[in-house]
This record gives sequence, structure tokens and C-alpha cells, in this order.
Amino acid sequence: MSEVATTSILPGRGGVMGRLSDLFWRRPNLLLLLMLVPPVLWLGIIYIGSLIALLLQSFFSIDEFSGMINYELTLSTYGQLLNPANFDIILRTVLMAAVVTLASAVLAFPIAYYAARYATGKWKAFFYLGVMLPLWSSYLVKVYAWKLILAKEGILTWIFAQLHLTWLLDAILAIPVIGGNSLSISYIGTFLVFVYVWLPFMILPVQAALERVPGNLIEASGDLGARPNQTFRHVLLPLALPGLIAGSIFTFSLTLGDYIIPQIVGSSRLFIGQAVYAQQGTAGNVPLAAAFSVVPIVIMGVYLWAAKRMGAFDAL
Repeated sequence: MSEVATTSILPGRGGVMGRLSDLFWRRPNLLLLLMLVPPVLWLGIIYIGSLIALLLQSFFSIDEFSGMINYELTLSTYGQLLNPANFDIILRTVLMAAVVTLASAVLAFPIAYYAARYATGKWKAFFYLGVMLPLWSSYLVKVYAWKLILAKEGILTWIFAQLHLTWLLDAILAIPVIGGNSLSISYIGTFLVFVYVWLPFMILPVQAALERVPGNLIEASGDLGARPNQTFRHVLLPLALPGLIAGSIFTFSLTLGDYIIPQIVGSSRLFIGQAVYAQQGTAGNVPLAAAFSVVPIVIMGVYLWAAKRMGAFDAL
């Protein structure tokens, strides 16, 4: 019996690579550790390390007379965020992100539902192509294209004129706060571009969630006498909630931190991304720029915590 056991084990291989192979075979946990070290170091140093450095910068302050950074820990920089001008920037950005997320969810749900329940074959391929195609083009090209579309001399204004609806466009642009001289320099234009750019990031998670909803549940709901709106509220929406939450994470966070769209399309009022650039690049106030950068992180952390408490991630 001992002879069989001895001859069944292969002899050790010579050379450095052979010995390493034998070592990893005997200790698979060591191989797993070595494989995890590079990504963990990258995540820890490049990502988490940069976030920690950013957080530390936000606890410094800037000397008003010399313009030099004072490296003593203080909360005065965060206190500056409560100034009316800075708080208005935060409130404006959060409201825009919330409205864009809500509009994206409303638009994405019927599209995703049709793709999940009815589209088959070529139509499903056409759906994926239509959703993914905008993501293949340049981000800047899309934003500048929308600036031309929304301009006073753009195609959208021309369409309103051809339909004799110029009065309607003028009425929309006359709305206080969100209006302007043209759509390209108004909050309405900024909102439209945000929704267009981030809509695919809402459609795909919702479509994936609806794909997992068993069709017999919807049929059973109808057989038990539930009206379509009751089936939607009590069956379809709760089961699709993980997809909506996943899509909202994308649209809400991307809108919070975006710098380019408000810079190209919209009014001169700043969003958080523009405020970070202005404070860090123009004003040289790195601590205040870091404090502005922490705001979206905190907001998303609270949002994810609330979503988890509501059980939105249980079905993921």
C-alpha cells in the first residue's frame, strides 16, 4: 500500500519555475495572495490613497493675506461651504442630479420593459445597438452637437418655427430661473443634455432587472384581478427596484461630478465640478476645492446607505 502511495506522487520538477509551480500547487493560498497583491496595491495607493489625500487637503485652510496653504487641521474650509454662494452651488447641483435621475428613470422604464418583455431577435439587437451607439461616440462631440441643436439658430428652434410653435418655445424660455435667451444657455438645455448622455446608464440596468422578472408573476397578478397599475406598483416595480437603484447610482453620481456639460451648455451659474476647477485652477484655493470634491462622495455614501436600508440591494 505504501509503495502505491509513493509511486502515485510525481517527482519534483527541477529549475526555479518548476519549484515555484510545486510551491503554488502545495500552497494555493499563496498563489491567490500574489495574484491579489497588484490590484489591491493599485486600489489602495492610487484610488483610496488619493481619496485620503483629498480628504486631508479639505481639512487645511488658505491664508487670506499670503494665499499660502495653512497645514493646520481645521473645519473652517467646510464652514465656507455654508456661505450662500457656495451652498447655492451645492443645492443647484444636487437638484439637477435628482431631476436628471428621475427623468431618466421615467424614460428608461418603458424602453427597458419593451426590450425585456417583447423584443426578440433582430428587434432586441436593434435595441442594444440603439442604446449602445451613443456610448461609442466622443463625449465632447455629443455635447457640442447638442449645443448646436439647442442654439438660437439651431435645428430645434427651426422645427418650432416650422410648426408655428415659436410662441411655445418663447414661453418655455421665459420661465424664471430655468429659462434664458436660448435653450443652449439655460438650465433646460443643461437638463436635456444630461438626460441624453446618461440615459443609457439607466436603461441597461433596468432592462437587466426586468429580464429576471418571471412572466408568470405578471400573468398571475392579472388572473387574480389586479389592474395594470396595481400590477406595476406591487409586482413589477418592486422586482425592478434593484435595476432602478443601480441606474440611479450611475446617473446621479455622474451628474453630481460632471464638469464639461455645464461648462458648454447652460448658464454662467456654477455646478460642483466647475467650482472645483475654479477654486483649484483659477483661485488656487486647493482646500476649498477639496471640500467641494468631498460633497458628492458624502452624498453618494448617504444615498447608498439609505438604499441598502430599504433593501434595494437584496435582489442584486
